[in-house]
Amino acid sequence: MDNKNIELITGEPKKAIIKLSIPIWITLIISFTYNLVDTVWVAGLGPGALSAIAFVGPIYMILVSIGTGIGAGASSLISRSIGANDHEHANNVGLHAILLGGILSIIPALLILFFMKPILILIGAGNVLNYAMDYSFIIFIFIFVFIYSSIGSSFFRAEGNVKRATRAVFLSSILDIILDPIFIYTFKLGIKGAALATVLSVTVSCSIMAYWLWIKKDNYLELTYKDFKLDLNIIKEILSLAIPATLETTISSIFALSINLLIMQVSNHISVAVFTTSMQIINVTAIPLNAIATALVTVAGVAYGAKNYENLKTAHSFSIKIGFLLSLIATIIMIIFSSQIATIFSYSSESAGLAPQIASTIRLLSLYVLLIPIGIMSSALFEAIGKGLYCLILTIIRSFLLILIFAYLFGIILGWGLNGIYAGIILGSFLGSIMGYIWAKIFIINRLIKKNLKEYIHEKKAQRNFNKN
Repeated sequence: MDNKNIELITGEPKKAIIKLSIPIWITLIISFTYNLVDTVWVAGLGPGALSAIAFVGPIYMILVSIGTGIGAGASSLISRSIGANDHEHANNVGLHAILLGGILSIIPALLILFFMKPILILIGAGNVLNYAMDYSFIIFIFIFVFIYSSIGSSFFRAEGNVKRATRAVFLSSILDIILDPIFIYTFKLGIKGAALATVLSVTVSCSIMAYWLWIKKDNYLELTYKDFKLDLNIIKEILSLAIPATLETTISSIFALSINLLIMQVSNHISVAVFTTSMQIINVTAIPLNAIATALVTVAGVAYGAKNYENLKTAHSFSIKIGFLLSLIATIIMIIFSSQIATIFSYSSESAGLAPQIASTIRLLSLYVLLIPIGIMSSALFEAIGKGLYCLILTIIRSFLLILIFAYLFGIILGWGLNGIYAGIILGSFLGSIMGYIWAKIFIINRLIKKNLKEYIHEKKAQRNFNKN
């Protein structure tokens, strides 16, 4: 990192957050196109196909989160090795990450494939079982490709080569956009075509990253297998960082499956398709919030390391304010243009009937967008100061102890149906976000500032006593 970047992240927090978040925003938009493109093209096959992806999606995310977690752990260790000028250790960490990725991609994939049918029936996908089996079989057979994509990207980020990681993601997205309609409709493969297009696009992206790593060899990392030295401490350190990240994604996926089950109790698979499609739109509006949160992790982390807790406080507060402003704009746009947005996912005769339901669901769930900046930015603060466990606890409280309880209370017990489930999601998210904000603001930031003030006063007293003597 050059001096300008150092000056930026150690300088004025507001300026740093804005400048850092813009390129991150672009990268996240590119990444999001995977799911969005699949959803748009699969929508042409009808609500049954959309529902199948809704049921398979959370299971897929659990497996992919393995690669994300290993990548996060490896990236942290590689970055520290680079800082310590230990090139050999950095290479060995990379090789261990690849080994872990191979082991942890094969075992869960085989187990899920063996038990896929009963799992899908258990989570309520019985009405669309054929669609779900066709899609999941192809995706999970090649799950190692998705896991290695996450790990490979983490290698480039660890050594500061963000451009290559972004190019790989961009290429996957473009290929997915091109191949989806060809495989689904031209080759008449249906939902199998959507799965094959996704697998092929990610495989090409992985191949390019492999070319950069093992053929072109112009990176900091030199992953030569003859230099591999098994080190249980490296495995332990990678997993200690990977497990909390994986668990957080797993909890979010279980939450999505649980909401699907609640919807199936009060309605049918078409409502699951409507909810999942609407949440895809909601997730689009969260992209800039996640970009700001990622920037906040860097800025707040620097401030925490420097014990500049006023900058920590400023960064947290400013991120929430700008996040709320963007959420307000997004909510207004979704309410006004909900009907037009819904037509994107209901362009064929098979899915045309979904448009009114998607539009009304988008209008209702748009309120959810207003509430999430507080929670997202508070979780980012926990991550910045090395309290990853706090993020996990907050996710558990928000998703299980609040959202699911209220969704079940309003939707099932009180008999409010779908609207009750949606109301429970909104209220639970709001209360969870407020709890996260109070935790971050009062019990973290304010305590750090008070502690710093006490230390400053103590040092001044000690200095005065020294001068008197």
